[in-house]
Amino acid sequence: MFRKVMIANRGEIALRVLNACRELGIRTVAVYSEADRDSLHVRFADEAICIGPARAADSYLNVPAVISAAEIADVDAIHPGYGLLSENANFAEVCRASNIKFIGPPPEVTRLMGEKEKARQAMKKARVPILPGSDGVLTTAEEALNCAEAVGYPVILKAKAGGGGRGMRIVRGPGELGNLFHAAFSEAANAFGNGELYMEKFIEDPRHIEFQVLADEHGNVVSLFERECSIQRRHQKLIEEAPSLQVTAKMREEFGRTLVKCMSEIGYQNAGTVEFLMDASHRLFFIEMNTRIQVEHPVTEAITGVDMVKAQLRIAAGEKLDAILPGKLEIRGHAIECRINAEHPQRFMPSAGQITAFNVPGGNGIRVDTAQYAEGVVPPYYDSLIAKLIAHGADRAGAIAKLERALGQFIVQGIDTSIPLHQAIMQDADFRAGEFDTGFMERFLGMRAEAEKEPA
Repeated sequence: MFRKVMIANRGEIALRVLNACRELGIRTVAVYSEADRDSLHVRFADEAICIGPARAADSYLNVPAVISAAEIADVDAIHPGYGLLSENANFAEVCRASNIKFIGPPPEVTRLMGEKEKARQAMKKARVPILPGSDGVLTTAEEALNCAEAVGYPVILKAKAGGGGRGMRIVRGPGELGNLFHAAFSEAANAFGNGELYMEKFIEDPRHIEFQVLADEHGNVVSLFERECSIQRRHQKLIEEAPSLQVTAKMREEFGRTLVKCMSEIGYQNAGTVEFLMDASHRLFFIEMNTRIQVEHPVTEAITGVDMVKAQLRIAAGEKLDAILPGKLEIRGHAIECRINAEHPQRFMPSAGQITAFNVPGGNGIRVDTAQYAEGVVPPYYDSLIAKLIAHGADRAGAIAKLERALGQFIVQGIDTSIPLHQAIMQDADFRAGEFDTGFMERFLGMRAEAEKEPA
């Protein structure tokens, strides 16, 4: 096992990794920006090193600063968490060249899965269903127009190096393709330094389903079942749950077997998530792979009993899955996660500032992952996620009941949060019945807006 691990991240995931390291007897090194000087991951780490000013580009994304800190602290490995450098193949290569273990897949695999069109072709080769679309990147609007006519409208343009909904445009007819192509190209170039686009058939209001995989460095791979991530706004997930009500036992087994074979063929290692869209006929189509731990990994932990972060560490240290996993994997109950964001629950504007009161709910079946505390400060420079509230029940109804109770006991004062929004969603009849798709939030917010217009 590793002697010392650097955590190249911040917030709740940094504290989550720190906790796993401590339970495994591994010393930890936190890196932090000037804005995060008083953060809990800094306070609880065995060592902490400031790597730059508040802006992520000058600190958490500054590869030379991160590597220098790792060398000064003499660490064995770096855990990148999610976001930031977690899917940066160049960073993984620098770690390798510096003789520091990167806790994640090899850079070659990260690069393959990060280039979305190459990932599509790799999945297609492994007989994983993919959406009809372009065979490669589209270099001109005219080429995109020809492709759209062959695929059939509506289609969606996607950034080759994209993520987070940026560089994506839905095209419903030839008259709007030219402008949308150039808009998507510009957005992708600004966000990722790469404006290349590809095209897929667009599915109206699909469900978003993802499968969690673990792979060791000895060629062994397992599927830890699926998660439902359809409750999202502007391609950003708000609520996740496991298992999905729409995935049958047969589908779960078949796709799990296919993904195990696929991950073996591409040489995948460590934790990864394969994401799909489900159409109205309950067919699944691959859209992308995230080569890291996911924000929503706790729901998988709840239903399987597998500590995903400890598994990452043990895999990177060379252990086999047989020694890591608790025997036969099976689904136990139902889990739902709410992302608590520091933003106005109706206007969705970020809400930075000092927290004046903070009470975290507890009790049977409730888990809260957070790095915030009373008198703590939410800086304006980073993602708005401040906590994850996870409920685990014997069934979905039980998990929802626990969530409702816990949301009512979750107190955050001094800033706005999304807690009231989650409380409203929990009361929605369609959500409670499991009747939703990726268009749920648009309809839900529309109905709320109309209700507010009606005279009392």
